[in-house]
Amino acid sequence: MNGKQAKEFIRGVIMASVLSGTMGSTAVAQITRIEITSRSEMPTKAPNAIPYEVIKGHLFGELDPRDSHNTIVQDLDLAPLNERGHAEYTTTFTLTRPLDQTRSSHVLVYAVVNRGADFLPQDHTSGDTYLTSGWQGDRPFGGKSIMGTPGESIRVPVAQGVDGKAITGRVLARFPDVAPGTSSLALAAALGYVSSGTPPTPNSLDSSQATLTFRTFEDQLGVQSKVETIGSSDWAWGDCTHDPFPGKPSDAFICIKGGFRTDGLYQLEYTAKDPLILGMGLTAIRDTVSFFRYEAKALDGVNPIAGEIKHAIAIGVSQSGNAIRTFLNLGMNEDVHGRIVWDGVMPIIASRQTPVNLRFAIPGGATGLYEPGSDGVLWWTDWPDEARKNPTSSLLHRCNLTDTCPKVVEVLGSSEFYSLRASANFVGTSAKVDIPLPKNVRRYYVASTQHGGGTGGFNWQPVPPPPQMSFFNLPSLLPANPNSEEEIIFALFFALKEWVAKGIEPPPSNYPTLQAGELAPEAHVLASFPNLLGTPAPRSAVNPTVVYDFGPRFRANDVSGIMDTQPPVVKGAIPSVLPTLDADGNEVGGVRTVLLQAPLGTYLGWNIVSSGFFKGQFCPLAGGYVPFARTRLDRERQHDPRLSLEERYHDHTGYVAKVRLAANDLVERRLLLQHDADRLIREAEASSVLLP
Repeated sequence: MNGKQAKEFIRGVIMASVLSGTMGSTAVAQITRIEITSRSEMPTKAPNAIPYEVIKGHLFGELDPRDSHNTIVQDLDLAPLNERGHAEYTTTFTLTRPLDQTRSSHVLVYAVVNRGADFLPQDHTSGDTYLTSGWQGDRPFGGKSIMGTPGESIRVPVAQGVDGKAITGRVLARFPDVAPGTSSLALAAALGYVSSGTPPTPNSLDSSQATLTFRTFEDQLGVQSKVETIGSSDWAWGDCTHDPFPGKPSDAFICIKGGFRTDGLYQLEYTAKDPLILGMGLTAIRDTVSFFRYEAKALDGVNPIAGEIKHAIAIGVSQSGNAIRTFLNLGMNEDVHGRIVWDGVMPIIASRQTPVNLRFAIPGGATGLYEPGSDGVLWWTDWPDEARKNPTSSLLHRCNLTDTCPKVVEVLGSSEFYSLRASANFVGTSAKVDIPLPKNVRRYYVASTQHGGGTGGFNWQPVPPPPQMSFFNLPSLLPANPNSEEEIIFALFFALKEWVAKGIEPPPSNYPTLQAGELAPEAHVLASFPNLLGTPAPRSAVNPTVVYDFGPRFRANDVSGIMDTQPPVVKGAIPSVLPTLDADGNEVGGVRTVLLQAPLGTYLGWNIVSSGFFKGQFCPLAGGYVPFARTRLDRERQHDPRLSLEERYHDHTGYVAKVRLAANDLVERRLLLQHDADRLIREAEASSVLLP
């Protein structure tokens, strides 16, 4: 018996001893009831498709606040308890399973939903079983997702104070660029809450108990000017849509005497009450996946896929990928029986933690000023936090202690450096040395891409920037970056499944490093950007990693606890690095897509806000595109230092040849699937690049 077998044997003996002294399975079963609300067959037209069934319903779960697997959940000890001494939650779920189990892969793919958005698989040939469920408890239960469609949701309890007194705390809401003619501002329209969830409820509608200020300038470190405090008699908690000031009393709106100004930012600081125990959303993910993977039934109801699953994988994009990182950091990949939850995870374009395990948390947002999320461990290997003096740790520290770490495939792009503060993930807070990856982690950096990648295609002429294109609905100066990440992600997801289910090693990690000269200090990289006529210099394109003081009860490494200081004190920023650039302004290191290997212009992970309060600053999550000149004569006329299309490829045939070479190279390296390579080559052939 080896060490691991001995550990499992001892764990089993202890668990058996515990179970023998409990009341049936209630004390250990986290999912107590399953309620199936609908079952339907998924229509498909693909010739080799597998028939799939869609099962929707509710899961009813319980958490024991005394269980060491749950004690990390903020305010769980303040939850109302049932007769068994457990806190309760209800979550929706959607299962999509192959009806023919002889064609099943026996792999459960858990897709972490983003702001409630539902998920249905597009690949009906894989044989995978797909699962989604609710985890973001500040979204209305049973409400619509960010996409405006029915989605997943969860109902979690409110933390209760001693003797039934409401728990209160300070909360921040910020409103830039109020539209002309606005009579009332909804709390849900504040930065961070937009398309995210329901803001905390104010403890009082007495405006003298809150502070409303207005400023016309604020930089990326919070330095402000012309800050005006609005008197408590000049604004009110109310809805003035149909009534004059102070309007109809409301805890969801504010209105202001004389109307709102449109040339600045309003900041509201107020005392909120009744915090939801949002960290329970992570334990609900843990117990939902564990139930469908391992259990035959609940106390009430049967697992409809019992015995069908051999491996479990999680995939999450952006906020959902951050949730995976937080899930691992808080030790959630070990269920209450000591079993591993996910064998593999794939956080995509996620470079921080999601701030869900906090009192009065805002799980949404996108690294705006004063938002937590980048404050603690951001790396996969135990590493010192030199600049911020946090304890040495990693996202995998807890699962390493229990031998429950998954295989990790991480995918990042350029906007994660410019908007989402990815630098510390690669080089820590000192920015002096590369942090090595552990053996169970692969990292792939898709160079010169915006957040989530672009729309793809081989269109040389840029699509004009839409009026609103960023997460915060901010107008940008440059057209969107078309460089797609999608094809690389598909190939890497396939590689992760083979790694988990078959033990086949994925392609080697491919990302820029200091050692290779593909990362360099921020100022050096920004200064190396070519001088392009009509294109802004990227001097303010980087969102700094701000160091905050949220107060003594904020646990930075876990992004958990209580934020007593709101707004937080800004203590400065840590040094950061960026991927280095070639002469065209495109990034050098990492995975270079077909479009980047056969470029039609410069593909940027950043963009600049063109107007409004944040004018001249980085445009959150947005990338940009600057096309090459078509001919040498055009290039010289425009004073463009970059070679023209004609100088690079000569003609259309030369361009297609370059695309074919790049596609075949990526296929050989297992970074592109063959059918995607074939499609990209066809699209290049059908394009108008360098045609007469």
